[in-house]
Amino acid sequence: MNKVTVNNNFEFNIDTANEALIVNGMATELDVLQLNDKTQHIIHNGKSYNVEVVEINRPEKIAKIKVNGTVYDISVATQLDLLLKQLGMENLNSNKIAQLKAPMPGLVLNILVSEGDEVKKGDSLLVLEAMKMENIIKSPSDATVKKIEVAKGDKIEKNTVLIHFS
Repeated sequence: MNKVTVNNNFEFNIDTANEALIVNGMATELDVLQLNDKTQHIIHNGKSYNVEVVEINRPEKIAKIKVNGTVYDISVATQLDLLLKQLGMENLNSNKIAQLKAPMPGLVLNILVSEGDEVKKGDSLLVLEAMKMENIIKSPSDATVKKIEVAKGDKIEKNTVLIHFS
C-alpha cells in the first residue's frame, strides 16, 4: 500500500489487487486513455479528466500534475517509507555529502555562506560565472559548511572542490 498526499493536505491510501485500483479501501474503476508520455484522459464515475504530468522527481517521490487545468503537488510514501518513519529511521535515504565540486569551469563571483553555516537542500551557496552567465550553485543536501576552499574572484576548473561539509 502507498500513501499519496495531495497539496500537503489530503491523504489517500492507494493499493492494487488483481489489477484493480483500491483507494482508501474501495475498488475504483477508471477508463484511461494514454494520449502521450505525459498526458492521459481519464473517465471516472461519468466525469472526464485531462491529466498532465507537469514535473516529476522520482528519487524524492514527488510530482506536479495538472488535472483539468489545476496544478496539484503530489507526494508518495511506500510501505517501506512508512515503516522507516514509524521506526524513526526516515532519514536513512538522505544523501549526505562531504564536499561540493564545481560543475563547470568559471569565475567565483560571490560566496553566499560562511564556514559553520547550516544549509538546507536547495539553499544558494555561491555564484559562479561561466560562459558569461551567472550560475547559482545550490546545496545538494542539508549540511553544515565546514570549510570554503575558494574565494571571491578565483578562477576555477571543473571538479574543483568548492566547499567541504560536515
